[in-house]
Amino acid sequence: MHDLTLETTGSVPSAHDQAFSQLAMLRITNTTSPEGVTVVLEGRLAGPWVDELARCWKALTTTQDAGSICVQLDGVTFIDVAGKVLLRTMHEEGATLAASGCMTRAILEEITQR
Repeated sequence: MHDLTLETTGSVPSAHDQAFSQLAMLRITNTTSPEGVTVVLEGRLAGPWVDELARCWKALTTTQDAGSICVQLDGVTFIDVAGKVLLRTMHEEGATLAASGCMTRAILEEITQR
């Protein structure tokens, strides 16, 4: 589930990296409480998993106010450009984005400062 491989610009992924990337998954867990909904993400927010999160987000916001939704990113190991765009959209629509890891917090600062 957890991919600790760092992606760098200018490098060509090996066949092993490409195969692993296709197997890497994103777990999306929603928990509803009186305070709102917490969406916990675990794994890679990249590729087809960005589209899946977008579908979940759309379905969730048809029944919940976006301002009552907190997206917890502590278990995320990688976020691609499309994932960052989606998170920015979710934030702009009112969701709270939360993370405790230094790398993920840095990405969130980038997303929320624009």
